[in-house]
Amino acid sequence: MSESTTAATNAESNAPKSGLWAELESLKTPAAKDVAPTPKVGSKAPSTSRLPLPDGRKTLVLFLRHCGCPFAEKTFKALTAISDKHKNVVHCIAVSHSSAEATERWVPQVGGVWQTDIIVDEGRDLYAEWGLGLSSTWHMINPFALYSAYRLGADEGIWNRPTESGSRWQTSGAFAVDEDGTVRWEHISSTAADLPNFDAALEALGVADPAA
Repeated sequence: MSESTTAATNAESNAPKSGLWAELESLKTPAAKDVAPTPKVGSKAPSTSRLPLPDGRKTLVLFLRHCGCPFAEKTFKALTAISDKHKNVVHCIAVSHSSAEATERWVPQVGGVWQTDIIVDEGRDLYAEWGLGLSSTWHMINPFALYSAYRLGADEGIWNRPTESGSRWQTSGAFAVDEDGTVRWEHISSTAADLPNFDAALEALGVADPAA
């Protein structure tokens, strides 16, 4: 085999999976992580070099399902809208476990970041530190979740997009953290379709609607 052929073969094998292969890859159960207890309301939020808290601001942290998931798109859009509406009050962070390349392609497709910071956590270490482990088959494909996915598409035009990377088994969640690093609100998704109520999160942080 020539040197050029070898290089081409290696490049092909290292290229990101797409289409049916990527969809099948997302259904594989990933390696289990050592998952910490979920931070409870009134406790201090986990803090690491990648996600240091407190940072002196009220903060919303959203841990996404995989890029391409309609529920991830719905919650991400809600978070970015808050980041723009309350840009001088609330620091919004979205954590993605899809690859950096897949996340960078997905974000513009769903409307952009606005004032939201994106952290790519492909190894799912931050997820584990915040108590978010792997889900069950029922969590992912129960009848309510499937119907809710259909309604999102029919009612809001948010359909399933191609999956390039990430796992459908990863649990999503969201947290509201005050200026002192204390968790004031949390939402751990009980199913893929169980979306956070960010109005409740803002209320817990004492953030008023500027339009009210």
